[in-house]
Amino acid sequence: MPAWVFGSLRGASLRRDLMAGLTVWAVLIPESLAYASIAGVPPVIGLYAAIPALLLYPVLGSSRHLVVGPMSATAALSAGVVGGIVSNGSGEFPAYTAGLALAVGALAVLAGLLRLGFLANFVSEPVLKGFIVGMALVIIVGQLPKLFGIEGGDGDFFQKLWAVVTSLGDTNGWSALTGLGCLALVLVLRRVAPLVPGSLAAVVLGIVLATLLDLEDRGVDVVGHIDAGLAAPAVPDLNAASDIPLLLSGAAGVMLIGFAEGLGAAKNYARRDGYRIDANRELAGLGAANLGSGFLQGMVVNGSLSKTAVNAGAGARSQVSGWTVAALTVLTLLILTPLFAQLPEPALAAVVIAAVIELVDVGGLRRLYEVNTAALASIYGRAARADFICALGALLGVLVFGTLPGLLIGVVLSVVLLLARSARPHIAVLGRVAGQDQWVDRAREPGSTPVDGVVVVRVESGLYFANSDTVQDRLLELAGADGVRALVLDAATVPFVDVTAAGMLRDTAAELRGDGVRLLVVGDVGQVRDVLRRAGAAAVVDRLYPSIDAAVAATSPGEGEAAGDGAAGR
Repeated sequence: MPAWVFGSLRGASLRRDLMAGLTVWAVLIPESLAYASIAGVPPVIGLYAAIPALLLYPVLGSSRHLVVGPMSATAALSAGVVGGIVSNGSGEFPAYTAGLALAVGALAVLAGLLRLGFLANFVSEPVLKGFIVGMALVIIVGQLPKLFGIEGGDGDFFQKLWAVVTSLGDTNGWSALTGLGCLALVLVLRRVAPLVPGSLAAVVLGIVLATLLDLEDRGVDVVGHIDAGLAAPAVPDLNAASDIPLLLSGAAGVMLIGFAEGLGAAKNYARRDGYRIDANRELAGLGAANLGSGFLQGMVVNGSLSKTAVNAGAGARSQVSGWTVAALTVLTLLILTPLFAQLPEPALAAVVIAAVIELVDVGGLRRLYEVNTAALASIYGRAARADFICALGALLGVLVFGTLPGLLIGVVLSVVLLLARSARPHIAVLGRVAGQDQWVDRAREPGSTPVDGVVVVRVESGLYFANSDTVQDRLLELAGADGVRALVLDAATVPFVDVTAAGMLRDTAAELRGDGVRLLVVGDVGQVRDVLRRAGAAAVVDRLYPSIDAAVAATSPGEGEAAGDGAAGR
């Protein structure tokens, strides 16, 4: 039993956790029903999934605040993965959805045991931003047919959007009135009364309208009968064992997104309350939650930033609040399911749209675009806006090719642009600031002065196989200017060097020596020094100086090669 449990079972802390649990329950019930519809399964499956997620995550997870349950992004991913194996709307869809949850759970537990928590680092924040914006747009356009009571279309985002636009003439007025009214209610409450659970208010409004106005008789789709009670634990019945590898391959991407999203939420509130999050325990907690969900005929679950914010804002101090939500959800399944039978589908679509519309963060994308300067553009060209390009690539990838391909496009773009930037590192020519022992980039500080006959340069990157030729060409070009007797390389900003780059420095030193120019290296980064020595670049290492001034002094006429002896072996 986690240690925080015993500390939370006391007066004020327990009361806060119970009240927070009640508040989160009011948000989780309608959103779980809505997110199940995104995943392409009956709404009640969202409730089946929430209970084991809320019960099992705290056993292995490390966050005191994180609320785990169905979420929009992973629900849409689930629909995409399962839809690639069995047809949408078929009777097999719920079983394969539960099977995907089991696959995600198994992979997450295995990753946690192998201490692969660093995997979240491969989905950068800009990629995740673009991916989530794209997912939100796909979800919204997928809910519009339900909102307006019209037929939807198939295909990518743009094809579905066109189908909606061309079908607006067939709008069911009662559906549109119900859906838009519920959507407006959520958005208004969010602005004027943020403490009121708008999604629950929209669900209540929808049920009241359906009952008073006989909306089902007016052509408005409703959720319909929901069997009361809990789902019986079972292994999902898949058609063929050959489908398991397909589920596992899709589960890897779903797990990565769910893990990254939940880890970000957990870290946010851990920083606020002064405790640490263990990424490997988060993987294990995510795995346990999904295994439980899969065995109880649920769907993929992950940590929710929005519900975690509600939980923390309501005063939660521990995961007792999550267990409270689980107990209330069980009560809902046992007693309250008849209330949701008359819930209009347009109201449910409104809850979904309201939940994801905030994720269309145009301002965030604009800020990524603005992270650029003329200096960066002159160095890296178009790659200077690497973060924006990665976000835009992930966004368009989701809209055109689908969820997992969009994620993959974003990740690949981020790696390619990282390599592009590191393959063309900025090599600054330095000058001394008058009256100070400071050397700066002369392009940024025109008032700095060089030393006659000495070129001082700084490579603002690690040195490795991809950029060694570019760096060598630039060093030889600078050293080839008239009157240059020495080239000083400030390696303090070089965090690492590989064997290829060490050989490049050795060859560069030899070529310059033949031209009567000395190469002197400044810096004391341990791993760089070690690699240079072991790679046979002793001629360079023996001239490793503690500062630029020391290296420049050693280039004075009469100092000779021995001037570097005092720095050798550092």
